[in-house]
Amino acid sequence: MSLSQAVLYDFELADRRVRLWKRVGESYEHVLMKALGYAMFVGAYPNLEIERSVSLRYKPDLVARDDDRRFLFWGECGQTSVRKTAWLLKHAGVKRLVLFKIATGQGQPISLANELQTSINEKYRTSGRVEIISFVSDIVARTIERRIKRVPQSWYNRTSV
Repeated sequence: MSLSQAVLYDFELADRRVRLWKRVGESYEHVLMKALGYAMFVGAYPNLEIERSVSLRYKPDLVARDDDRRFLFWGECGQTSVRKTAWLLKHAGVKRLVLFKIATGQGQPISLANELQTSINEKYRTSGRVEIISFVSDIVARTIERRIKRVPQSWYNRTSV
């Protein structure tokens, strides 16, 4: 198979079959974070969707809306700029924003949280509105079978911004 081809992955997430495409240029880790985020939050947001276009400047990796189409939950996986994070908080009316990462070194989520706190006005970061979930560095090995009923707390660290 050529590296330029998309690959379809089958996951079993929270007792649901979910099929996700790894697009050209996208890493498997990015696809896995979407799957893990879905498994973590679909219980709280039953209408959670993966990569649904929302007719905004940005397309979420994970999103849940209420009946009035307001954003209850927005998940971003991997690299997310401070500028994008600030825009979502200021202009999209996101009630809860979660940034998903895979740990690459000590202090990474804390450094990002500090950068967001410094760069984004506090009125847009009200208590519990923004958090960073950093999966352990061996998360790919822990989920190799792609059957994730739930995401145990030992698989991640949570940092509030």
